[in-house]
Amino acid sequence: MTHVQRFDHIGITVADLESVTAFFVGLGLEVEGTGSVRGEFVETVCGILGAHCEIAMLQLPGGGTRLELSSFIAPDHVPGSPTAMANELGLRNVSFEVGDLQAAIDAVAADGYGLVGGVGEYEGSVRMAYVRGPEGIIVSLFERTG
Repeated sequence: MTHVQRFDHIGITVADLESVTAFFVGLGLEVEGTGSVRGEFVETVCGILGAHCEIAMLQLPGGGTRLELSSFIAPDHVPGSPTAMANELGLRNVSFEVGDLQAAIDAVAADGYGLVGGVGEYEGSVRMAYVRGPEGIIVSLFERTG
């Protein structure tokens, strides 16, 4: 029996909801909605008594899989490793296909975000780079070339 019906969203917990939202909007995502969640529902789901968080839900133009950014008001967020590399256990990157890889790299660089390594090409079919975005989030950007 298949339980999963569709892929809905990826959630990332951040400290500065406004700046992280602006970063992803700069890449071309749109804000679907924002809100605040507190009370029994979020306490039950997260397993954190007194949980209260602000949320921004982002999506690609035209819909599809979404990106949920959450910032905890209570309790205080617990910092992760802002310099984590791709081999560290856990969620390491969020990946987006772009039309022009160099233009996307230049756009995030203009906002002060740089490459983790370099631009790689795989068997003439894709070019890809990891960008370290706000709060250390690694964003994989790739362009189909073949």
